Amino acid sequence: MKPTVLLLLALMALSSASPLDIRSNTKKRQESDRNDSPKATVNSSVEMDPHLVTVATFRQRRLVRQQRLVQSSASMPEGGSFLEWVTWNNSLPNDSVSIYNHYVNRTDYVCKYKCHAGFYTPSEGTYCHYADAKKEHTGFPFEVPVNKDNFEILEWKDDSYGSVPKNSVRTCPGENMYVGKNKYGLGEVDTQNKAFYLPWKGSEYWYNYYQVLTISDNIVSQQIDNVTYITDGSEIIKYPPEIVLESTIKNFECHPVLRTDTLSKTYQVTQRWDFSFSITAGVKTTFTVGVPFIADGKIEVSLETTFQYSMENTVTESITDTASVQLTVPPNTSCSVNMMRDKSKLTIPFTARLRRTYGNGEIYTKSITGTYSGVQVRKVEVVLDKCEPLDISNPCA
Repeated sequence: MKPTVLLLLALMALSSASPLDIRSNTKKRQESDRNDSPKATVNSSVEMDPHLVTVATFRQRRLVRQQRLVQSSASMPEGGSFLEWVTWNNSLPNDSVSIYNHYVNRTDYVCKYKCHAGFYTPSEGTYCHYADAKKEHTGFPFEVPVNKDNFEILEWKDDSYGSVPKNSVRTCPGENMYVGKNKYGLGEVDTQNKAFYLPWKGSEYWYNYYQVLTISDNIVSQQIDNVTYITDGSEIIKYPPEIVLESTIKNFECHPVLRTDTLSKTYQVTQRWDFSFSITAGVKTTFTVGVPFIADGKIEVSLETTFQYSMENTVTESITDTASVQLTVPPNTSCSVNMMRDKSKLTIPFTARLRRTYGNGEIYTKSITGTYSGVQVRKVEVVLDKCEPLDISNPCA
């Protein structure tokens, strides 16, 4: 017989790994022993008693906190801000951005139609008034910027001749239109045509001096904590078992011999948290979080740890799985042992709290969302694959 015997119960892992981490660098090692002792004859097949096998396993973990700072492809207002353009839906959204227009003694709201910035005011109908091609136009449907919970600090900054300050609010990604105003009201700054354009009583007026809406980047620090995983929204994908290490133990003696072999595999595992917003570049951000893992078919969470976080951050951990195999090998026999691993990919949404401290001492908090993803190692096993007679020229008589 050539039995396959399961030698070890599963090691539950609190780790994640890429599928490529396991499929590469599979090793095969051999341990042999030769001497001049008398040989013994064996049959063409070897039956192995599983009670003659002892396996001891352990896992060593080393955390490598690795922040991968990915350069932002957009300015902070487009990629790292909570200011959001919201489509008008028969009522003005809460926390819409507005000014008090002293020239006409009314409240005007910032709006845009397509990529043209202008103003909305309830007394002049449900339209966005904007300037283009020397005329005042009205557009519908339109959008208004919403600073939910007033989390961002918005500032109007002076500029001129088509220039705009850092972190100015752009109407559309990649466009050269920005939200502006002067003493007469709201309009747009066109950096290509180097002027501020104001819609007024059917006409378009342009000015060289104006103010531009900006988002303050005077952020001292940010903290992300109170992470709650939404297990009802989790997704688990199971991978088939994989052989990560092979070993062969040979006995050239004429009697059973006790052999010990050690199988060890080190690999890097990665865990990732993606947020629904971009972390502001250059701001110290700490992240306190527990790591989700699969145990007995359920999702558990480890004790919390705190580390410094960057945009598109990943946390890397080095894990070594080691198994010491003590095997009584029959005479003139070769036995092969495999280390195997089962994995599952875990994706789970979460909510968290963002706490931001500005340079002026003001502190703002906001609820945020994100997604955790990682490949979890569900169990590690050592399996006696097979035992076969050795092909020797002078077997024991």
